[in-house]
Amino acid sequence: MATRPILRTVHVGTHMLKNRVGMPALTRNRAPSTYPTDLMKEYYVQRANAGLIVSEAILITRQGTEWPNAPGIWDEKHIAGWKDIVTGVHEAGGKIFAQLWHVGRAAHPDAPEQKLAGVPVYAPTAIAARGGSSLESRDTLQYALISSSSMGYKQAALNAKQAGFDGVELHGAGGYLVNQFLDSSSNKRTDQWGGNIENRCRFGLEALKVLIEVFGRDVGVKLVPTGGYNDVGMPLEETLETYSYFISEADKLNLAYICLMRYGPKMQFEYEGVPRATKHDVVASYRHLIKNAKAFVNVDVTPEEGDQLISEGKADAIFVGFNWIPHPDLVKRIEHGKPFDNTPDLDLLYAGRGEDWSKGYTDYPPASY
Repeated sequence: MATRPILRTVHVGTHMLKNRVGMPALTRNRAPSTYPTDLMKEYYVQRANAGLIVSEAILITRQGTEWPNAPGIWDEKHIAGWKDIVTGVHEAGGKIFAQLWHVGRAAHPDAPEQKLAGVPVYAPTAIAARGGSSLESRDTLQYALISSSSMGYKQAALNAKQAGFDGVELHGAGGYLVNQFLDSSSNKRTDQWGGNIENRCRFGLEALKVLIEVFGRDVGVKLVPTGGYNDVGMPLEETLETYSYFISEADKLNLAYICLMRYGPKMQFEYEGVPRATKHDVVASYRHLIKNAKAFVNVDVTPEEGDQLISEGKADAIFVGFNWIPHPDLVKRIEHGKPFDNTPDLDLLYAGRGEDWSKGYTDYPPASY
């Protein structure tokens, strides 16, 4: 019997992945004071059957925090904690990229980590995101602080390399810093970092180049052209023009992959009663622009649809998101025809009750084989 498409091997960057079912970044908030733990190691090792694991979003600097218990990667203790996790994933036969994250204007000026950073909240322009944790008062990111290296991407990549990660993914989605530069609703700059499409795309492309200096081909980027979350989104024509340019230019950099987050019901957000996401067919609009990198498709992709997308050339691989939380053996279930029948505890997605953070995190049972 022929192997189904999502279970075939695929070259991504310099790595041969054992299957085409990736585990995308999934925020779980189990890193007290931003430091990785043994419990996090157990969680990732359980899921090493994925073709590629992308870590939960990792803060590249203390300044970039949005909520408590999100992990960082800016000091030696972070590096040691992540190295232990990465080693565990490798010993279990897995591959893991670090998703590098700066939240920009989504950071709260009064958050403990933000206060400890001792620097302003950075954003392309002094415009607060509606409906989020940010305050109306905002400090504009100044020209001297613009470069992706000074924002911490270069050092974060070096730290991820030291920790042994197989690659890094630039978080260019979610209405966070890279996304804020891309979007004309959050970027009102009139210098070389804003205004026309080329200038709005500059920050994200420069960030990718900085990561490539450290990881070579083993760099990916996650994009959400529909916008929505954290109050970003543009009219359809402007969206198509902006993301077509960015994806075309990013693909010239010889990346490992470009992850396209498509539109789904969970992508729609309203602010002040106005829908924010720009609904359109992301795969049809942009996949043809990806000629050198591998194309990953994310958001509500089932294994069956994944087979079809790969067979039709609409994707090289898929990321299956939410189902990885209650099904640590997800790929093995696909291989053996087992259902996704564990029910996630939605109250435990982002933290455990009391002091036992394993609940709803590492306690989901595998199927019987």
